[in-house]
Amino acid sequence: MAYNDAITRSDAEALIEESVAAQIFQGVAENSVVMRLAARLPDIPASKHRLPVLSMLPEAYFVSGDAGLKQTTKAAWENKYITAEELAAIVPIPEAVLDDASYPIWDEIRPHLVAALGKAFDAAVLFGTNAPSTWPDALVPGAQATGHVVDLSAVSSGMYDAIMAEDGVLAKVEESGYLVNGHIAAIKMRAKLRGLKDSSERPLFMRSMQEGTRYELDGEPLEFPRNGAWQANVVVGSTTLNDVLLVSGDFSQLVYAFRQGMRWKLLDQAVITDPSGNIIYNLAQQDMVALRVTVRLGWQLPNPVNAVDESANRYPFGVLAGSVASSQ
Repeated sequence: MAYNDAITRSDAEALIEESVAAQIFQGVAENSVVMRLAARLPDIPASKHRLPVLSMLPEAYFVSGDAGLKQTTKAAWENKYITAEELAAIVPIPEAVLDDASYPIWDEIRPHLVAALGKAFDAAVLFGTNAPSTWPDALVPGAQATGHVVDLSAVSSGMYDAIMAEDGVLAKVEESGYLVNGHIAAIKMRAKLRGLKDSSERPLFMRSMQEGTRYELDGEPLEFPRNGAWQANVVVGSTTLNDVLLVSGDFSQLVYAFRQGMRWKLLDQAVITDPSGNIIYNLAQQDMVALRVTVRLGWQLPNPVNAVDESANRYPFGVLAGSVASSQ
């Protein structure tokens, strides 16, 4: 992780006054794909929020005869927790560079910082990348642990069956008592799905896959992260998922909440250090300022027991990988 990054004059050279067009061409900053599909809970009042989750269902029994005895039953709950952790970033810049720029640099950088927060959240939730230890297992490792990963290389009938047929990704989720209501896929999946054809060379996915600018798979929204959060290869214990292509599931089961929304602060007297305490920037001494953004949030996967699957292996998400390899 970097502690010595700063916007230098060369980095901002395109913003400093010259005979240039008065418009900056830049990519659209992507926010969190996971947040668009998941269920947001009300902001939590403390750093740790308890979620009671149903862990045992009651049963009903027939009574034998007029004087038969009625049996007892019960339900049970367990606690799961949303633990809010802090995401943050600091962008230092010399004051002279700010003064010489012909564009408002902070206005330009803010959307990209927001996108960086979304990227970090998505990567942590989907793959466990740099995730806090207090957060639950990410979706791809969780699917692997519960047998919800489909190895495309082992499905002789191809991608359509790997997703749609028995033992496909959607079936894995349904067998756990959940109905898929959303998908997140690698961008390369767009071409792979468009290229699927039947025996008469007709595309398998037509209007149902692409409705205007929105892609759908089995009638549910299909999102393609462009914020850089997608990770192609994921190591889970002794297993490597190569070329992860698709995450499908019941996103109503994925809940997140904010403890504290985005807070912005312009620093001009601070000292920025690395983890060893070495001073990297002394803003006051070096005539620098720094923009800091922080947000505190957490997520959880309640995954309550249901009438279809009461086993410990139930899981509301499934994954399609190009291949699965074991190091054992």
